[in-house]
Amino acid sequence: MTHASTADRSPIKILPQEVIRKKRDGKPLSEGEIEAFIAGVTEGSIPDYQIAAMLMAIFLRGFNDAELAAWAQAMLHSGDVLDLSEIPGPKVDKHSTGGVGDKISLPLAPAVAACGVAVPMVSGRGLGHSGGTLDKLESIPGFRVDLGVDRFRRTVAELGLCLIGQTERIAPADRVLYALRDVTATVESVPLIASSIMSKKLAEGIDALVLDCKVGHGAFMKTRQQASQLGHAIKTIGAAAGKPVTVVVTDMDSPIGSSVGNALEVAESIAVLRGEGPADSRELTVRLGAEMLLCGGVVDSGAEGAERIAASLDGGSALDLFRRLVEAQDGDPRVVDDPQGILPRARQRTPVVAPKAGKVAAIAAEDVGVAALVLGAGRRRKEDKVDPAVGIEMAVRVGDTVAVGEPLAFLIHNDRGVEEARQRLLGAFRIGDRAAPPGSRILEVLR
Repeated sequence: MTHASTADRSPIKILPQEVIRKKRDGKPLSEGEIEAFIAGVTEGSIPDYQIAAMLMAIFLRGFNDAELAAWAQAMLHSGDVLDLSEIPGPKVDKHSTGGVGDKISLPLAPAVAACGVAVPMVSGRGLGHSGGTLDKLESIPGFRVDLGVDRFRRTVAELGLCLIGQTERIAPADRVLYALRDVTATVESVPLIASSIMSKKLAEGIDALVLDCKVGHGAFMKTRQQASQLGHAIKTIGAAAGKPVTVVVTDMDSPIGSSVGNALEVAESIAVLRGEGPADSRELTVRLGAEMLLCGGVVDSGAEGAERIAASLDGGSALDLFRRLVEAQDGDPRVVDDPQGILPRARQRTPVVAPKAGKVAAIAAEDVGVAALVLGAGRRRKEDKVDPAVGIEMAVRVGDTVAVGEPLAFLIHNDRGVEEARQRLLGAFRIGDRAAPPGSRILEVLR
C-alpha cells in the first residue's frame, strides 16, 4: 500500500522565476508555491537552470521552519510512501550523515530487530570519502539490495528488518535535486541536506527515526554548531510529519573501528554481532540501538535499551537474525560463520610504518577515507566502480605509543593507487610527545 503522491494532486500554477525571485529576496514561500515547484521538478516541466537557481537562493537565504517542513513534505510525496501499518509493532530507522569506517547499520539493524523493533532501512551508496551501507552489503556474494517494494515489506514482516537501496519511486524529486546540488556548490545547505534525508526516510513508513549526526574531520558537519543546526532541521521536519526524531551527535575525527573498506567492514560488523569487535564500533551499536528502542517505546530508559542491545549481541540473537537477513536477500549465509573464506579478499597487504617514535595524537579520518577511496574502496563519481576487497586495516588508535618502523596501518590492495594511498595515510597520522586516550564517540543526545 502507498499513499498518493504530490504528482497526483493539482498544485497551484506558478511562474518558476517568480518563486525563485521571492526566495532570492529573502521572502518566505507558501506551501502551495513549494508544492508546485517540487511537482515541476518531479515531472520535468521546470528546467535544470531554474532548479539550480532555486537551490542557490535556498543556500543563501535558507528556510524558516514552515518552509522547511513544506519542502520536505512535497519531496516526500513526489513519489510513493510505503504503508507498513499492517506490520505489528513499532518501526524505527537510523540514518547516519556519513563517516569513515561507519559500518554501524550492519550490526545495528539486526540487534534492534532482535529486541522487538522493526527496522525498514533504505540506505545509500558511498560517495567521496564516506562509505555506503549498500556497497558493504553487496560485498557479500549474492546479496541483493534492489528488492521491490512488496518483497521489502514481506521481509520486514517476516524478519523485522530489511536493508535496500532507494527505489525509482521513493522521493524522485530528491534524485533530481541531489544531482544538481552536487554540481552547483549547494551540497552544504542545511535545509537541503535535512529535506533530502527526511524525504527518503519518511517514505519508508517508519514511526520514528534516530539520526547519527557525525561531526569532526571525517564528517560533512565539521563543527558542533553545524551539527546542531542540522539536528534542529531534522527534528523540525519530523515534528511536522508527526514522527519523533532523536539526534545523536557522534565524534568523527578518527576512523570508526579498525577497518575501512567494504568487505573489511562486513567482517568487523560480524565480529560486533558476535559480541566482539572494536570498542567504539560496539559502543555506537549499543547506544544508537538503545535510542531506537526508546523511540519504539519498548524500553523506559536509554540504560535499559543499552542492556537489551548488548544482550542481543552477546547472546547470539542479533547474529542469528543477520544470518537470516543475508539468506532472505539472496546472499551467502556462510559469511556469518566464515567471513574470511566467503568475502572477497585483495591480493596484497602492505604496511604503512611510523616515521618516528611517539604517541599517536590524532588520526585524520577524512585522509584515511580518501586513502581507501584511491585504492578503489570508494567512488569519486556516482558511476565509478567499487572494488569490494580493498581498504585499510588500522594497526593503532589515538593514544597508542609507536616505535620507528612499527606499522600504523595496512593497505589491503590489488593494483590501484597504492603509492598515493600510502602517502595520504602517512599524512593522516600525527605523532607527538603526548596524546589523550580516546573518549566516548557519543557527544550529545537530543531527544
